[in-house]
Amino acid sequence: MGTDNQTWVREFILLGLSSDWDTQICLFVLFSITYMVTVLGNFLIVLLIRLDSRLHTPMYFFLTNLSLVDVSYATSIVPQMLVHFLAKRKVIPYVSCAAQLFFSLGLGGIEFVLLAVMAYDRYMAVCDPLRYSVIMHVGLCTRLAITCWVSGSINSLMQTAITFQLPMCTNNFVDHISCEILAVIRLACVDTTSNEVAIMVSSIVLLMIPFCLVLLSYIKIISTILQIQSTEGRKKAFQTCASHLTVVVLCYGMTIFTYIQPDSSPSVLQEKLISVFYAILMPVLNPVIYSIRNKEVKGAWQKLLGQLSGLMSKLAS
Repeated sequence: MGTDNQTWVREFILLGLSSDWDTQICLFVLFSITYMVTVLGNFLIVLLIRLDSRLHTPMYFFLTNLSLVDVSYATSIVPQMLVHFLAKRKVIPYVSCAAQLFFSLGLGGIEFVLLAVMAYDRYMAVCDPLRYSVIMHVGLCTRLAITCWVSGSINSLMQTAITFQLPMCTNNFVDHISCEILAVIRLACVDTTSNEVAIMVSSIVLLMIPFCLVLLSYIKIISTILQIQSTEGRKKAFQTCASHLTVVVLCYGMTIFTYIQPDSSPSVLQEKLISVFYAILMPVLNPVIYSIRNKEVKGAWQKLLGQLSGLMSKLAS
């Protein structure tokens, strides 16, 4: 394509999920409520872990990081989407689009690596419980958490840089709910093979390698659990992993099921639905899963509510 058709655009127009006004209003109400529940639920999980000394363990340290990632990821996409539901012209400036891509891509990568780290933590808890507290000390947990944040951020910085150095066509309509990397690359007026290769490599590093580590960890965990003689012992060992395993299945399952297909790559609609799943559903599901399926968290909730109830009674009297 000739250079006359290339330009450096100043803004993008997001097409979103629907152009129907009534549908957009319904989605605005639904997503607004879900986003508020997401922020409140994850904030309460972090607060609960901070207040209850029984939850000052590696597992809940990583859960705190997961909650922060979930809230941050949802915040990088949902508020902008809510504004666009009420706007006639869904414009996002060039710089804002780049920032949104950087944060959403980075936080998504951080979550996948963090889930692998949490799987390793559960592996140590089940397969080597006697040395668990010695191996999973504060220093190691901190370094693992930093590795998650740094690796996701570096990958996102590189992907954002090589994506936004592309000259864009005169068409600046992004057929997506946010500035998603594949949607932005489709606007380029030059060959994007190198960008697609970079995306594939980063997907292997930040998605498939962590997934393989999670898979290996749970193979070892299940093997160890099956060797436990008592039914009660097996049940207790499985309960320590149930919440994390549920989150892993949801988080990795959606991406792998959609992208690893023999016939074709995902359609634009599938890409939008994946983004909605990760921005809207996953952040609100994680605190629910860890609250419902975890006895320690439920016990901490009951203790906190009991303390609040006692305090209210004193104030009333």
